[in-house]
Amino acid sequence: MGCSRQGGKPGSSDEKRVGVAAIIVQDRLNAAPAVNRILSEYGEIVVGRMGIPYEDRHVSVISLILDGDTDTIGAMTGKLGSIPGVKSRVTLVSLDEGRGE
Repeated sequence: MGCSRQGGKPGSSDEKRVGVAAIIVQDRLNAAPAVNRILSEYGEIVVGRMGIPYEDRHVSVISLILDGDTDTIGAMTGKLGSIPGVKSRVTLVSLDEGRGE
């Protein structure tokens, strides 16, 4: 499962998007191996990752910067959300191709 590094037609599912994903891991000992396996599987769309243990709430929080098409990003977050004790949300934006970004 890969992602094309070229943007698709505007409005198409293969259009490249940049996004931020928030992942909350409530059961770190049991869920972490599956979370890390999925993030490695989709490593080509992960631009950056930060993980913080939030001891006061007994959870771990992972934030991701993503760059990929909506189908690939949706597949990754869907797999993450299917892990017991893991919740994920993503926000995506389209970039203007003419701006050189």
